[in-house]
Amino acid sequence: MFLVSAGVAYQPHVSAAKAAVDALSAVLAVEEGPNGIRSNVIAPGPIRDTEGWDRLSTIRGLNPNEFPLGRAGVIADVANTTVFLFSDAATYITGQVLPVDGSLVFSMSSFVPYPEGVLNTSFEAKEAKSKL
Repeated sequence: MFLVSAGVAYQPHVSAAKAAVDALSAVLAVEEGPNGIRSNVIAPGPIRDTEGWDRLSTIRGLNPNEFPLGRAGVIADVANTTVFLFSDAATYITGQVLPVDGSLVFSMSSFVPYPEGVLNTSFEAKEAKSKL
């Protein structure tokens, strides 16, 4: 099984949820395959005009020109992948996680900067105290 989600500081809940969905899909593919039921996961990367893009693009300083395909995804990219998975062209695909990210998952090390709180523990302690 290929792990699509990269580890991102301060996002353990997101990583755990994504891993659970991926594992559930794999189990369903094995258990329900004999009944003709296929189970796949679409794992979108940064997709323009979505809540995630609006929230994270300013925090992480997303620059689509630095993405492997030179652009961020659009909603139609995810929709087209969904149509493909439901089409006759995908009848022998099950238990897969399909990243729709323009290969961004393979270049994440340069994409996600380390947060200051991970690198500097005194910064984190100061931030925690300011929130109490």
